[in-house]
Amino acid sequence: MRIGPYSLRNKLVLAPMAGVTDRPFRQLCKRLGAGMAVSEMVTSRAELRDSLKSRRRRDHEGEVEPRIVQIAGAEPEMMAEAARCNAAEGAQIIDINMGCPAKKVCNKAAGSALLQDEDLVKRILDAVVSAVSVPVTLKIRTGWDREHRNGVRIAELAEAAGIQALAVHGRTRADLYQGEAEYSTIRAIKAAVKIPVMANGDVTDAEKAKAVLAETGADAVMVGRAAQGRPWIFREIDHFLATGRQLPEPTPRELAEIMLGHLDNLYAFYGEFSGVRVARKHITWYLKTLPPAAAFRERVVRVETAREQYTLINRFFADQNITELAA
Repeated sequence: MRIGPYSLRNKLVLAPMAGVTDRPFRQLCKRLGAGMAVSEMVTSRAELRDSLKSRRRRDHEGEVEPRIVQIAGAEPEMMAEAARCNAAEGAQIIDINMGCPAKKVCNKAAGSALLQDEDLVKRILDAVVSAVSVPVTLKIRTGWDREHRNGVRIAELAEAAGIQALAVHGRTRADLYQGEAEYSTIRAIKAAVKIPVMANGDVTDAEKAKAVLAETGADAVMVGRAAQGRPWIFREIDHFLATGRQLPEPTPRELAEIMLGHLDNLYAFYGEFSGVRVARKHITWYLKTLPPAAAFRERVVRVETAREQYTLINRFFADQNITELAA
């Protein structure tokens, strides 16, 4: 799949997730098989642009290309200025968020709330595409609610505006993350436009990824929540699509190496105080499939220092008959 001048190495994309797809996690997922990884959404509000949170979300230092930044907002000129600023800072692709269902975003008429106003959608798309020379992509849902699935119309507006790729989550805004994703609307969108389409929603494993690609005709699948605690899902899908065979799960030793490497990067990126706290949710996700880990999870998320956190994880895996990996 190509987006402007960038040719992705496979059909696998890490979805943008607030509080999750920071630089350490994007780098890890790319190393483990993702062809592209989208940043957490960055607000278009100028007064928040220089906040520590926004600066971290725009940090792509050393990241494998293409570097893609997602922007969110509801004012065309403000979105255009945000696109210009991020492109000037090194973003190689600008992604527009019209898919987030969170109330704090939709209450500001941004994210998937924009799908109610097709005229405003068009004005935002036109403004952002005109503002930058880098490719612009768009993430949407299938509509506002099940009675108003206007995803095909939004996709047609996007293509006409010069959007170069489209990601579609197979739920409406009203669905939030409930129920099962539907793919018929994504299939209809793919049939209606010539730009690349990425299918998103409930891509939980390699077999599901293959089935979604077949059902929708999409050019790629976008994986979100299923990558939390399982960043190796991308190599699993890539291998299955290429060979029809399943890769084995990571060994306990490899899982330990992945976790500890991820923690090192989180501590370096956020500093110890924030890094320890961000790491807690990732540790919980990594360990949730290990039956003997429940009591350990309760303990490890309460520690306050990087040394304690790192040491406890080392000891846990040592108890699983794995040689300790670090002091």
